[in-house]
Amino acid sequence: MLAIVGIVVLSSCRVDIVLDVSVDPDGTGTMSITATADADVIQRVPTIADDLVLDDIVDAGWVVDGPTPTPDGGLVITFTHPFEGADEATNLLRSLGPPFADPELGRGESGDVTTNTFTGKFGLPGGFAAFADEELISAVGGVPFDEEFAAANATPADSITAAVRATLPGEILDDGTNGTVTPDGRLEWSVPMDGSILELSARAEQAPSAGGSWARPLSIVALIALVAWVAFMTVFIGYVTIARWRRSRRYHRRAA
Repeated sequence: MLAIVGIVVLSSCRVDIVLDVSVDPDGTGTMSITATADADVIQRVPTIADDLVLDDIVDAGWVVDGPTPTPDGGLVITFTHPFEGADEATNLLRSLGPPFADPELGRGESGDVTTNTFTGKFGLPGGFAAFADEELISAVGGVPFDEEFAAANATPADSITAAVRATLPGEILDDGTNGTVTPDGRLEWSVPMDGSILELSARAEQAPSAGGSWARPLSIVALIALVAWVAFMTVFIGYVTIARWRRSRRYHRRAA
């Protein structure tokens, strides 16, 4: 990742990254990462699409779309992964790395109401060094491209943009949500690249749909009917058993 960032930054190019998380009413959903490089990247590194090694990403269950040329001569690639619940989604989010740090997707139920939450602390407080893990820094004796970045006065804010979008089922609650609602109903945040941290938070309450409001009363009626039927059958079987016992006693008396 840092090698790609180094190529982009030192070539005065630009990359836009968008994380999109979509949760369905049943708690399943999909997430995608879309990275778009401008035309300068392709001009300076024409073989970048062929040089990408994505085997590990595909093996981890991500579906890759691209790299595909953009109308303005750039390149776009999208990685998509489904998830079966909040825990799996959180694990996937935390595997992304900077600038998407400490994300968590939550889901809980209280009575008939389901609450969906999305939180995280996103940004690059360590600058370009955030893209390098401790093993890489230890192996090369420092942050790769560190001197080149300093000589070029390069900063993440000059070469990278990042955004987060989320679609949560139910009603978005103002209390607990700090994202901007887009016209299509999604929440959106801009991730700072200047060293500051975005403490992202979103909260939505998902009540039973109006079309299904009949389901709970009907289930209660069905339960009452079942209990009444079991009680009736218990009494009826007991009555038959006692009646047969009495008839048997009368028969034995007559025979005697």
